[in-house]
Amino acid sequence: MGRKKVRIITREDTSERWLWTYASLITIMLLIFILLYTMANMDVERFEAVMMSLQETIGAGDQPLLEGGRGLVPGVAELPDLKDVTEEQRELQELEAQLVEYLQAYGLQDRVTVNMQERGLVVSFMDAAMFASGCDRVLPEYAEIIQRTGAILLQVENYIRVEGHTDNVPIRTARFPTNWELSAARAAQVLNKLRQDSEIPPERLSASAYGEYRPLRPNDTPENRRFNRRVDLVVLKETFDYTEPSRKLDQLN
Repeated sequence: MGRKKVRIITREDTSERWLWTYASLITIMLLIFILLYTMANMDVERFEAVMMSLQETIGAGDQPLLEGGRGLVPGVAELPDLKDVTEEQRELQELEAQLVEYLQAYGLQDRVTVNMQERGLVVSFMDAAMFASGCDRVLPEYAEIIQRTGAILLQVENYIRVEGHTDNVPIRTARFPTNWELSAARAAQVLNKLRQDSEIPPERLSASAYGEYRPLRPNDTPENRRFNRRVDLVVLKETFDYTEPSRKLDQLN
């Protein structure tokens, strides 16, 4: 009878290599939980700043993260070099304080409101005092208010979007078939006042029309409809520059 072979167990056979895989898995899971916790507690501005930083880092080579270094939509501005978030917030807060001081000094709080939103500083003109009913011509007594407001906004270089809004009362005239046309015409009138009287560079300005479809309040009472008829000036934070068409014509090629 042949001798039974005995398998000799070496150190290499007993090495606990599976522990390395297990430890790596636990480490990855821990990093994921830390990342999720950080994102849950990160304010929007800081998160956007981090994403912009990643864009610059990843897109630094020949193969950028976004083709051509542009935004997600052709013809949209490239992602900007952001100034310090805290610095921009401070500048917008100073603008807000100056506007509030001006409005209080002249008793205009019922005509113009100022508030800070995620997208930037919003100055709302109530159109009941700015326009005659169904008209897009700025009343003379309101021209100076727009000019002084624009002079304050001239201190920063942010984009300014002029947004026209109406209530839901239908309009049907030869010039304004719907509230869309009326809100667009009113926004354009205010934009031109800012460009001509306040001398805000035209490349910083744009106009949007929302008609009756972005109300602040339900259109169920005359008072609520009064608040919905407005023209908003939105001083956009730099993190939203990528939503605006590019100033650089070569990016369109």
